[in-house]
Amino acid sequence: MAAPVEVVQPLVQYLVLRGDLARAPFSWPLGALVAQGCHAAIAALHAHRDHPNTAAYLQDLGSMRKVVLEAPDEAALMALAETLKQNNVDYMLWLEQPENIATCIALRPYFKGEVNTHLRKFKLLK
Repeated sequence: MAAPVEVVQPLVQYLVLRGDLARAPFSWPLGALVAQGCHAAIAALHAHRDHPNTAAYLQDLGSMRKVVLEAPDEAALMALAETLKQNNVDYMLWLEQPENIATCIALRPYFKGEVNTHLRKFKLLK
């Protein structure tokens, strides 16, 4: 009888970006929104660079996985930040300066099953 095969979930870095910033009255250009996600992702990786999951995620640059989700507005993004904080989930909230606008949350790399309950209500960014 063959030994059971262990399936290893990949590490994923989740980002939650405010979708309302792309629509009126904000109407930010696509490039500005992409930059917010990039800032948040790099900040989260840097802030949690000593965590073993982050080190493993950065070990194989060709296999990085990111999932970009949409928060409908600032209130939803801030509620998520509070939920993550209460559940000891490592993340970075990116604030665009000098306006101090909350634009994106990026988690450090996690296995999907570790955080999906907190992110379930958010849809993929379109």
